[in-house]
Amino acid sequence: MRQHTKIGMTERLALPTLIALCSIALGKPTVSSLAVLGEISIAGTILKVEELASALQVCLDSGAKKVLLPILSAGDLGTVPSDLIGSFNIIFYNTAEDAVFKALGVG
Repeated sequence: MRQHTKIGMTERLALPTLIALCSIALGKPTVSSLAVLGEISIAGTILKVEELASALQVCLDSGAKKVLLPILSAGDLGTVPSDLIGSFNIIFYNTAEDAVFKALGVG
């Protein structure tokens, strides 16, 4: 039996890549000390963050002070230790456009 591999476009896009492209195109830097969590589907649907506590721990270890987080992941904050949540200024976003505006400090 022949095994098929996926070739071509991914089903998901990294939101930080979209933000970086917009930052370059507009000549506007992102907010300092910002970690961007979340992905978007090719169709533009925001996907919630898997293993939120682990992702936030990586953000903390990397020196992030602000975290851009999809609103869909807000319900999972109850699974994250409060001292870890308290380490950040959490900024929620609803759409990819909303995330770009907030990451660039214009929304």
